[in-house]
Amino acid sequence: MVPVRIGRGAIMAMIEELRRAPLLSRLDTDQLERVGRHATRVTLDADQLLFSQGDAANRFYLLLSGQMQLFRLSPEGAEKVIEIVSPGQTFAEALMFLSAPRYPVCASALMSSELLAIDVVDFAAMLRESVDTCFVVLGALSQRLRGLIGEIDDLTLHTATSRVARYLAAKMTPGERTLELDVRKGILASRLSVQPETFSRVVKSLTARGVIRMQGSQVTVLDEEALLRVGELEDTLEPGPVSIGSLGSLRP
Repeated sequence: MVPVRIGRGAIMAMIEELRRAPLLSRLDTDQLERVGRHATRVTLDADQLLFSQGDAANRFYLLLSGQMQLFRLSPEGAEKVIEIVSPGQTFAEALMFLSAPRYPVCASALMSSELLAIDVVDFAAMLRESVDTCFVVLGALSQRLRGLIGEIDDLTLHTATSRVARYLAAKMTPGERTLELDVRKGILASRLSVQPETFSRVVKSLTARGVIRMQGSQVTVLDEEALLRVGELEDTLEPGPVSIGSLGSLRP
């Protein structure tokens, strides 16, 4: 991990990137400049660890480029992927409201990544200085909480087959039938709370039914309506496993 203190010129250039993050988008220019002055740029290589479960949470992060995974470790050392973070997303920010917080998950880079590490103490001080800003940030966190509730519904109310189908449907863009899986299949399986072999069986089943075709990391949706039906109508055919670890996401 290579931290680099950001100079004033770089801070001004960073303001527009900061504005693209939903959590920071409604801060004014002076506030964004303040965030930049107390920030550190971090670069990571693929598979490099950013922080470990239990480390003191003195910073939260904005991903500028690359891809990160947040995961928990079981006592046996098994990994459960909690979240896959894409550019423009922040993570670990909710912990700033806790006393002496510690990260409940590990974070590592899935590919070469660049992040902005934002000082929790100064950011919290800025919120205390402005009730309006505090409510803006709490509003953004509340929106994230609604998203987490939707994830809990997926884990408890939908089968493995349904979760995979819903994920693929959500990845589609209008007018496009081909999509790229941008993470390794094992990581994606963990994120969807299914075993890798279960994920493979689901893909084979959808392929045999003529719903999708998969070549490497590329998925072609052959029957979009059927994919949507699988996502919505197969929820009661088998129990979907619930991962308690999923409730511990750093992205509320």
